[in-house]
Amino acid sequence: MLSEFSLIDRFFARRATAPSPRHDEEAAKPLGIGDDCALIAPPVGHQLAISTDMLVEGRHFFPDVDPYALGHKALAVNLSDLAAMGAKPHAFTLALALPRADEAWLEAFSNGLFALAERHDCALVGGDTTSGPLNICITVFGDVPQGAALRRDAARPGDDIYVSGTLGDARAGLGAIRGEWSAPEASAWRRALERPEPRVALGMALRGVAHAALDISDGLAGDLMHLLKRSGVRAVVDADAVPCSDAVRALPETARRQCTLAGGDDYELCFTAPIDARDALAKIATDVKVPLTRIGTIESSGAPAIAWRDASGAPLSLTLQGFDHFHAD
Repeated sequence: MLSEFSLIDRFFARRATAPSPRHDEEAAKPLGIGDDCALIAPPVGHQLAISTDMLVEGRHFFPDVDPYALGHKALAVNLSDLAAMGAKPHAFTLALALPRADEAWLEAFSNGLFALAERHDCALVGGDTTSGPLNICITVFGDVPQGAALRRDAARPGDDIYVSGTLGDARAGLGAIRGEWSAPEASAWRRALERPEPRVALGMALRGVAHAALDISDGLAGDLMHLLKRSGVRAVVDADAVPCSDAVRALPETARRQCTLAGGDDYELCFTAPIDARDALAKIATDVKVPLTRIGTIESSGAPAIAWRDASGAPLSLTLQGFDHFHAD
């Protein structure tokens, strides 16, 4: 039977990056597993960006989820936070509660986790394991040039509002699992739900171009409101311009709007940028191979609110809210 330390050594320490720290003026590599604390330093002239996300069985994922996909998503949702700030991934810690030490499950979970970590050169530098209900908590560390971080409080009147990729497939996948609807695309929807792709390259490319940004984790309606509140501005959004896959577009209108506007788990970026950045953003979209869609505008300062419009500009009366971890449907 695996002990706590043999579990760590077999499935996590074996692939964690833990070189000796550097003492020159270049970026210090992290000192990780094997000491009481990790040692991390950003490159000179950079700031650390730090974020924590927790995934709880039954709240954030189903018990039958593919453990490889779960390992991927556990890190992906954290890397998405770094992307939203324009930060480059650096290192992460993992706290893991397990109901039992299932070797096959741990092998698949760690493979999914490290496949994504290695793609983004993000080192596991520490954490903890214990027995208990399945719970995964990751803290990720990145770096961003001093003063260059994308923030939620920097949207300006006149800005365009953009989203990356497409929205709604993850919520459509959840609906398919729950039996709310069926479609031939259900397997692709479930993959979108379980294996989001963090837009790290896009976030870094938006430095100095975008004004404000955040990632869409709890639905466009709710997350955009967070940005508006922090910036003290209002928005007008064309609901029909919000990009979605052909499969989601084929859903009944009410279901489509629920998926694209309030679905959550998309992990795309929503950001604002000045009108004169349109050409630069078109080039960025080509360079990072991620479509960017303009969906609305920021209006003058006022009580934060979203005015929804259809493609003709007619007002829409929509009651939408983002995912709430204490009052989820």
